[in-house]
Amino acid sequence: MIYLALPLGSHFGWGVCGKYITLEMAGFAAVRLLADAFTPASVGDELDYFALTAVVPTAAEQAELNSLQGARLHGPLLMTIVNKSLQPKVPNLRGTRSVGYTFFEESFLTPDAAQTARRSFDHVAAGSSWCEAALRQAGLSEVSTIIQGIDPTVFSPAAVERRYFHDRFVVFSGGKLELRKGQDLVVRAFKVLQDKHRDVLLVTSWSNPWRFSLETIRGSPHVRFTATANNHQAMMAQFLAENGIDVSRTLNLPPLPNVTMARVYKQTDVGLFPNRCEGGTNLVLMEYMACGRPAIASFSSGHKDILTPENALLLRSLTPITVRNNDTPVGIWDEPNLDEIVAHLEFAYANRERLHPIAAQAGADLSQRTWRQTAKQFHAELTKAQ
Repeated sequence: MIYLALPLGSHFGWGVCGKYITLEMAGFAAVRLLADAFTPASVGDELDYFALTAVVPTAAEQAELNSLQGARLHGPLLMTIVNKSLQPKVPNLRGTRSVGYTFFEESFLTPDAAQTARRSFDHVAAGSSWCEAALRQAGLSEVSTIIQGIDPTVFSPAAVERRYFHDRFVVFSGGKLELRKGQDLVVRAFKVLQDKHRDVLLVTSWSNPWRFSLETIRGSPHVRFTATANNHQAMMAQFLAENGIDVSRTLNLPPLPNVTMARVYKQTDVGLFPNRCEGGTNLVLMEYMACGRPAIASFSSGHKDILTPENALLLRSLTPITVRNNDTPVGIWDEPNLDEIVAHLEFAYANRERLHPIAAQAGADLSQRTWRQTAKQFHAELTKAQ
């Protein structure tokens, strides 16, 4: 039996990751999901919910687990690592082989964090080679990279007739609104585009339930953020308007389960992802490209594991910046160049036919990056002889 201590959800990256790893591994191995209570609404799909309930411990199994009282589980364990402190999601829980999975953006790891990882896990899998390098820099050797996947039954390059925005050039921007994700750069670049072309439209999916991270956008030198509305869409409209965006040329989406987004992606012309840092491969970017859509994206951090000159328009003019927390350096990110972003947007606007080969390559490349592949890599690591 393989035990999985992973979060579940459909509106945030970790939840999507935990859901799909569990569902895929359950397809070829005996697993038990050690998760907090979940509902069809939180999972985002009734079929997925039904399948997940089948791998929750029975009452008898749960009683046996409770009786262990700190002893090792009777099988290997895959567990979420909470943050850069490398703390396990469930303290003191160990398997016959314990593997942790981590994503982080503050890459200056402390000796205490490294020691916590050694004490808690036999192996640490990073969500990107960038994260793996930071783990090795901190002195860890039992590490590897296992990147996220896409669901090919939802996100595929199969052609879909465009039903909306026939007379528009549509730019998509996704990811929770925060400084790290670079939506301030999206706003500045799109304003240049809208001031030159009447037929452009910006579609945003920027929901962020974590206020502390949302507030980081105030640190941008490019935009103002004084929006006070509690409603997400109203807040986004205020944010865009105060930075000179014609709100009538925007569509600000509410929080939606990720499985509903493929329909949106296929109504757009180009995705814009000028992220300053990604500890993972950026699930939204992966799903967008998997739909056979061309992306403009920073060739930096976790993005490098999926981007090539053939499958995306790369932002290469990057300036390293030191990120600080209360004056303490915690990591180095890459600042994209606004002029390069605008140039790529203008190229995409003026050369739509030339985007087709890029989009096709994106779809082909990402079709190979499935959650089944991710689950198989984890299974191999969990069942490795010690």
